[in-house]
Amino acid sequence: MSNITTNIKGIRDIMRKDTGVDGDAQRISQMVWMLFMKIFADKEEEWEITIDDYQSPIPEHLKWQNWAADDEGLTGDALMEFIETELFPALKELDITLSPQAKIIRSVFDDTYNFMKNGTLFRQVINVINQIDFNDSKESHVFNDIYETILKDLQSAGSSGEYYTPRAVTQFMVDMINPQLGESVLDPACGTGGFLTCTIDHVRNQVKGHKERDVLQKSIRGIEKKPLPHLLCTTNLMLHGFDLPAVRRDNLLSKPYADWGAKDKLDIILSNPPFGGVEADGTETNFPKKFRTKETADLFLALIIKLLKNNGRCAIVLPDGTLFGEGMKTRLKEELLDKCNLHTIVRLPNGVFNPYTSIKTNLLFFEKGTPTKDVWYYEHQYPKGAKSYNKSKPINVKEFDVEKKWWNKRVENEYAWKVSIEDIKKRNYNLDIKNPHQEADTLESPEILLEKFRTTEQKISSIQDEIINVLTEALK
Repeated sequence: MSNITTNIKGIRDIMRKDTGVDGDAQRISQMVWMLFMKIFADKEEEWEITIDDYQSPIPEHLKWQNWAADDEGLTGDALMEFIETELFPALKELDITLSPQAKIIRSVFDDTYNFMKNGTLFRQVINVINQIDFNDSKESHVFNDIYETILKDLQSAGSSGEYYTPRAVTQFMVDMINPQLGESVLDPACGTGGFLTCTIDHVRNQVKGHKERDVLQKSIRGIEKKPLPHLLCTTNLMLHGFDLPAVRRDNLLSKPYADWGAKDKLDIILSNPPFGGVEADGTETNFPKKFRTKETADLFLALIIKLLKNNGRCAIVLPDGTLFGEGMKTRLKEELLDKCNLHTIVRLPNGVFNPYTSIKTNLLFFEKGTPTKDVWYYEHQYPKGAKSYNKSKPINVKEFDVEKKWWNKRVENEYAWKVSIEDIKKRNYNLDIKNPHQEADTLESPEILLEKFRTTEQKISSIQDEIINVLTEALK
C-alpha cells in the first residue's frame, strides 16, 4: 500500500472518532476542503516561482503553512475557535476582485462547512495531510488514483442524488469524440469532473509548451450546481495541473433558453446529466413550450442541442426512457434528428451503474449541422462469463475495444445494426430499437400460458392436500 493510501485511510479513521462528522458524505466533504487548502498552499509555492509578482489572495495568518504546517501548532479548543471564527468567515467573504485565485477559493467555500468538533482530532488530521507533497509529481499521480476511491465512497454515501459515470464509460466517450487542443469543451452537469479530467488527459499529449498549456486550461469548462461535487471537481482539476479550474457553481437550466447566443456556442459537450431527477417548479418555463418538462435529462438534451456550434460534437449518457418516451420526448427526439446527425447509439447492458441504480443506459453520439439519415446501434456485451457488473467488478475500458475497432469501418454484425431515418419516423421517433440479430422471444400465446399456469396451480394444490393428509395421519 502506498504512503498516500495509508494517509487517506488514516484520515478517515481519525474522522470516524469525531462526533461532529456524521456519515461518509460529511467525512468526504471535510477531508476534501482540508486537502484543497493543502493543495492550494503547495500550488502557491509553485506560482511564486512561475508567476511574476504573484500575490496570494489569502491573508497571511490564514495561509495553511502559517496555521497548519507546524505539527505542534494550534490544537484543541484554540484550533477549533480559529477555524470557526477566523478561517471560515474570512474565506467565505473573500474579495473575488483580488485575483482569479480568490474567485476559486470563494466559490469553494461558499457552501462548505467544517463538521469536526474535536480540535485534537482535527490536529491529527492536519498532521497526516502535511505528509503529502502535492508538488511531487509521483505523489500527485498516486493521489489521483486515491481520489477515484474517494469518489466511489461518495457514490456509496448517496448524498448527491446523481449517478457518477464509471471511468471506463467516460474514457470511451472522450476517445470517440477525440477532443483537439483549442476546441472548447463543456460538461454542463460536471459532478466531480470525470469527463473534464479524461479530456485533459486525452489532449495533454498535444501540449508542447506554456502557450499550449494556457490554451488547454482556457478551453475546458464545467458547471455543477451542488456544493460537494463542485468542491471535488475543483480539487480534481487542480490535481490534474489546472492552476485556475473553470468550474462554476450554477444550474444552466435556470437561464432562459432564448438568452443563449452565438458567443455561448461550443465545439464539444460531454455529459451524463442527472436522469430521473426533477427540476424545481418553474425551471421548465425557461424553455419553449414544446420542450417543457421537469425531467432533468430531457431539459439538458434540449439545451445541449442549442449550445453546440455547427459541426459541434456531443457524447451523452441517457436512460432508455428518453429513447422510447412519447409526448415531449418525441418532440425532443424530432429536434435532435432534424438538427443533428445522431450517428451512433451504444446500448449498455444492465448493471453498468450498479449498485447505485439499475436503470438501463445508452451512449448517444451526435454532430450538429446536418440531419440524421441513419442511426447505427451497437449493443455492448458483458465480459466473457459475466452476467452483470457490480462494485468489485465494474465495467472496464478494455471492453470497449470491440466498439473502437468497429467504429471507423462499420458493418452490421451480431451486435451492430443500422436503422434509417424513414424507419425511425414510422416508429414515431421511438429510438428504443432492439437488436434484430438476436433470436426473437418464443413466448406462447397468453391463452396457452394461462392454461399452463392453471394446470401447475392445480398440481401444487393437489400436492398440498397430500401433505396435509400425511401429516394428519401422522398426528393420529
